[in-house]
Amino acid sequence: MEKKIIIAIDGFSSCGKSTLAKAMAKALEYVFVDTGAMYRAIALYFLRNNIPFNDTASIEAALHAIELRFKYNSASQKSDMYLNGENVEQEIREMQVSQKVSEVASIAAVRDFAVAQQQAMGVDKGIVMDGRDIGTVVFPNAELKLFVTADPTIRLERRYQELLQTNPAILKEEVAANLQQRDLMDSTREHSPLKQASDALVLDNTNLDRAQQFELAMQWAMEKIKSIPNE
Repeated sequence: MEKKIIIAIDGFSSCGKSTLAKAMAKALEYVFVDTGAMYRAIALYFLRNNIPFNDTASIEAALHAIELRFKYNSASQKSDMYLNGENVEQEIREMQVSQKVSEVASIAAVRDFAVAQQQAMGVDKGIVMDGRDIGTVVFPNAELKLFVTADPTIRLERRYQELLQTNPAILKEEVAANLQQRDLMDSTREHSPLKQASDALVLDNTNLDRAQQFELAMQWAMEKIKSIPNE
């Protein structure tokens, strides 16, 4: 029986982490976990319920009321994010959530809540997870760690084109400001800041298309899987 590993993918927003993670999970028949969707769903709950981001008691009470689940969508052939039984996949991608998700994700109680769930998902391995602190905090012993990066101008264009699909009125300047704010918050927050794990392989996809990026990442994954000794 083929050995299974944990693949941890980290990097800044709009670097194509989720796209790569989904493709790898499908090819390897692994479970894909979009940690960004989890933090977005928590942020959405806080926004809907007017939870103050600086009120520890309110935050902890809210977290006890949150149930997160990924459910496969046969129409889109991907897993959607469910918040307390409601499919919120589309709503969590909107700008109002994007503007708040890094702030929510920087809250220690929120990260503890999410990380505990993420670690439970990886107990049996055979999982691909992307986020900001997967290789450093969630799975520091992951067999394969990737740090995905790209030139900021490329990231901006990718994110802008993505948002145009659902919001034709979106301004590129608005998207640029949001990316800059998220980069700063993600890399400077006190709890689990975004940083490259010392043993992570850097995947700069500035000049790579999706197929080329996937091919390189899969090459690294297969090398790791084959290196695992038989029991």
